[in-house]
Amino acid sequence: MLKTISLIVPFYNEEGVITIFANKIIPVLEKIPSIEWKIVCIDDGSSDATLAQLLDLSQKDPRFRILELSRNFGKEAALTAGLDAVDSDAVVIIDADLQDPPEVISQMVEAWRAGAEVVLGRRVDRSTDSTLKRKTAAWFYELHSKISHIQIPENVGDFRLMDRCVVDALKRLPERQRFMKGLFAWVGFRTVTVDYARLPRSAGTTKFSGFSLWNFALEGFTSFSTIPIRLWTYLGTMGALCALVYGFFIIIRTIFWGNPVPGYASLFAAITLFSSVQIISIGMLGEYIGRIYMETKQRPIYVLRKIYN
Repeated sequence: MLKTISLIVPFYNEEGVITIFANKIIPVLEKIPSIEWKIVCIDDGSSDATLAQLLDLSQKDPRFRILELSRNFGKEAALTAGLDAVDSDAVVIIDADLQDPPEVISQMVEAWRAGAEVVLGRRVDRSTDSTLKRKTAAWFYELHSKISHIQIPENVGDFRLMDRCVVDALKRLPERQRFMKGLFAWVGFRTVTVDYARLPRSAGTTKFSGFSLWNFALEGFTSFSTIPIRLWTYLGTMGALCALVYGFFIIIRTIFWGNPVPGYASLFAAITLFSSVQIISIGMLGEYIGRIYMETKQRPIYVLRKIYN
């Protein structure tokens, strides 16, 4: 029986990639038998010619459907918009830069036909990424697995196939501050993994700076764990116990040896240390309060300006 699969591709200032992407992806999809394809491209508020090129592509090939967001909402919102727009039997999420090889999609479809509900693409070779990026990614996955009850598969990005039942489950999650990798892991379902080697970008440059990746990691920690804020409770308790012990020491020393006037260095160090701890703990508390604040506004995750084709 003919099945339908939608390809979800977010775009943000990718004018140099679109033609390469179309020429690469279409022959790969057409080789997969008994599948009717739709390619949903989400323009996430691009400021270059990305939208114009996507519209030109949809004029030539009716399988391309273009969603134009009213501004740049971020990749997580763009993915959500794509998932909301499809009604196919399954979806495949892939980036436009072709670092995730489209040829792997055929393996994903085979695993899906064999009964898998989620097929993950796992990067076994990330030599195209910088050493710093590989190291920080490994630290993130390791730390996240220790502090969260949701285990995110290591070296797995957004490249994956999901059955209709998985998409329906994701659409039931109402949160506005979205960390999609965590949400993908949270819903569960029968999952298999396909390994591949990550390729260099076909054109253009990455839109994620070091600061954006740090904020992205912070979003992941605070979305699925309260350990960061609980940690400061433990540190505060330890500090209070240390202060109590030191207080007893001062009392005993005063009783037996008098009260010599100490220097100000130790006092300055103690005040600076505990003040810093307090500021950091307040900042961590603010992260969670900020999330609550954003959720209570109930704003939509994205705003569609127009749907083409």
